Amino acid sequence: MENNISKKLYWTPRILSIIFLLFLAMFSLDVFKTGLTAWQIAVGLFMHNIPVFILAIVLWISWKYEIVGGIGFILAGLIYIALLMKNPFQWYMLSWAIQISGMAFLTGILFLIGWFKKNKKSLPL
Repeated sequence: MENNISKKLYWTPRILSIIFLLFLAMFSLDVFKTGLTAWQIAVGLFMHNIPVFILAIVLWISWKYEIVGGIGFILAGLIYIALLMKNPFQWYMLSWAIQISGMAFLTGILFLIGWFKKNKKSLPL
């Protein structure tokens, strides 16, 4: 039973982070507008997906070192909230913060729980 929970705890943050990265990448599709050249579209896609590339690197590293995923995704959520608060506050921005940073926080917390559980097993008690 505990092995089944460990497998779920291992795979849940990884699957959630892949879904989260796909969700963030979906927002880059707004660069496909009429009148833009292929070069402008390529540059726009690259610029929109810089956070996705950074978080993909964090995910790649955190596949083995879960502490990196925990800190990286929580830090990404905090950075998003900080950047969001630079603009004048509007109530709809609260839903943005919940959707984007909330998912990052959840993924980061799940990575940290997995890391704590793995380190607890390796500690001699």
